[in-house]
Amino acid sequence: MARAATTTDAFNAVAEPRRRQLLDLLAAGERPVNDLVELLGVAQPQVSKHLAVLRQVGLVEVRDAGRQRLYRLNGHPLKEIYDWVQSYARTWQERFELLDAVIAELKEEEDDHDD
Repeated sequence: MARAATTTDAFNAVAEPRRRQLLDLLAAGERPVNDLVELLGVAQPQVSKHLAVLRQVGLVEVRDAGRQRLYRLNGHPLKEIYDWVQSYARTWQERFELLDAVIAELKEEEDDHDD
């Protein structure tokens, strides 16, 4: 089965690590593309390509400010990803609680063994 295009939804767009890095940088606030290029250490055409994908799925917005184009995060499309991940939160919590119980039991055994 062929993978969906990166521009079809937020899931596919954030599958690429460099795009996630861009989102992380933009989460701190609006930035011009040159700042993003410098912070990522990647060529400007690559950064622009990733920004274009993020814009197509609505994760990034852009505005002109004089001669600069400023990019900012639009977190709304991430809600679908958040909602999906939340469906696993109960399972993770249960497993962490089990792990905590095992660790506590091992510590008890160790303390008993040391006495």
